[in-house]
Amino acid sequence: MTADLSPDNEVPPAAGSSASGTAHLTLNQRLGEICVDILSGGYSDNVFAGHIHEAEAGSNGPVVVNLMVASGYHSICVDVYEAGGRQDSRRARTRRNEMTDWGEHVDGHETLESRRDKGRQLRKTVPRSSHGDWAAAPDRPNPVGLLEGQNEDRLQWLVPIRRGRMMESPFTFYRGAARIMAHDLAATQSTGLTVQACGDGHLSNFGLYGSPERRLVFDINDFDETLPGPWEWDVKRLAASLVIAGRHRGFTEADSRGLAERSVTSYRQTMQRFAELRTLDVWYASLAADRLNELLESRGKKKKAKRARRAQDKATRKDSLHAFSKLAEEANGRYRIASNHPVLVPLRDFVKYFGMEAADVDALRDQLRQDFDGYQSTLRPDRQLLLMKFRPIDIALKVVGVGSVGTRCFIVLLEGKDEGDPLFLQIKEATDSVLEEHLPASRWRHNGRRVVEGQRLMQSASDLFLGWSKSFDGHDYYWRQLRDWKGSADIEVMGRRALGDYAALCGWTLARSHARSGDPIAMAGYLGTGSVFVKAITEFATKYADQNEQDYEQFVMAIRDGTLEADETR
Repeated sequence: MTADLSPDNEVPPAAGSSASGTAHLTLNQRLGEICVDILSGGYSDNVFAGHIHEAEAGSNGPVVVNLMVASGYHSICVDVYEAGGRQDSRRARTRRNEMTDWGEHVDGHETLESRRDKGRQLRKTVPRSSHGDWAAAPDRPNPVGLLEGQNEDRLQWLVPIRRGRMMESPFTFYRGAARIMAHDLAATQSTGLTVQACGDGHLSNFGLYGSPERRLVFDINDFDETLPGPWEWDVKRLAASLVIAGRHRGFTEADSRGLAERSVTSYRQTMQRFAELRTLDVWYASLAADRLNELLESRGKKKKAKRARRAQDKATRKDSLHAFSKLAEEANGRYRIASNHPVLVPLRDFVKYFGMEAADVDALRDQLRQDFDGYQSTLRPDRQLLLMKFRPIDIALKVVGVGSVGTRCFIVLLEGKDEGDPLFLQIKEATDSVLEEHLPASRWRHNGRRVVEGQRLMQSASDLFLGWSKSFDGHDYYWRQLRDWKGSADIEVMGRRALGDYAALCGWTLARSHARSGDPIAMAGYLGTGSVFVKAITEFATKYADQNEQDYEQFVMAIRDGTLEADETR
């Protein structure tokens, strides 16, 4: 059931209210569970009460089920017996069985100014300057221990590769250290304003990709850790990554700090602009590559526009055909995925490298095909039909990224009308978000769905084949195209000015993603128009870059003294 949470539907109507929203309610009578998805705004308080009433249309009756939901985007499932009270479980059961028609309203009386003032008032309890504070607590967990804890359920023969990639530099270490920083951020100040957080928004998790409408767009592109949470955590992780990247490139300390400052300034300014826009304008906002080129040229930056076009042209060549030329081979007149142990291992080589019996490999292949059928059911009907035009012809285990190494990741080669019509899909394991150790657990019990739903909420456009599946082995997975016009920043070659411009793009993009799920008006009120917040986050980023270097040295020491094994295979 879907409800329009309009002030006009309040009992009595709330004339002049700015509150609004939509609620989707799913009733599972067999499980005795009610799930509610709410997207709302216009409230002065971050948490408000939600109830399901028993009443005739146009009137308020007794509450049957109590809910607590956060302003912005929120999802919750409740047991109707517990929500209705254990002493009243029979009544709750009766109401559950009789709920075939319902009415809805929203109680909201807040003006736009009161929402902005809410943000200003938060400065008293959480001063903006306090975001610059950072010092490791005396009881801070051992950072190496946190990383090794993640490795316990990973493919053990890949764990040394993960360590090898993380030991390359403090920057690559930071990329894989999202769990460490989540522990540290949990001890820092936050306003209580909630957004759909990325959870791992460092600068390398932004980039170019193709939208379903075949536009090249710039956006966040990694959501393994996404969860509703404090917006400040994402801002701090991005800013710290820029200071670390600047040091990695050999920039001066002032220039490295300047990168963080560019990103946070862009974030603040963008949030102020989004606070003035119509709701749909915020939702539709995107950063298309062609628009970026026009902007650069209009400002007389023709050389930068030319370099941007070259990078964009390179990105549009990275599609399934490009992947096919790199990852496939012909054998006995048929194409298959090429073997490159240990980073790319087709199922046919599991016998050779992993000692599996041939019959077990065949069973694994059949189970993955069944998993493919389950994944298809999570797509929109039109995309299910499109995918049915392709047939799977080979599957392989593939090592990806830095922090993700060791998780179960596969690629599937599919063929369309002929061998010249390939499609590569990636199947990536989704584990619990590192944020869930410090925040309420995700509404979605399936981690693959948690990733997909978070990605759809944060991105302006998402992959055509984005979906999820519950695998035979008890692990959660999400699916997407392996490459679809993929482009990312190569910090090894970017100069100070180019990286500064990139930092500003990342700040804009992060603010846009947060504005979609949070309250940009309250956030803009808190941020203000001055430099207090920008300076504080820049200070935090600098201090945390120092902490990251200390953690990195401790990690490398554990490898060098033989405590940990590392493999630098690329």
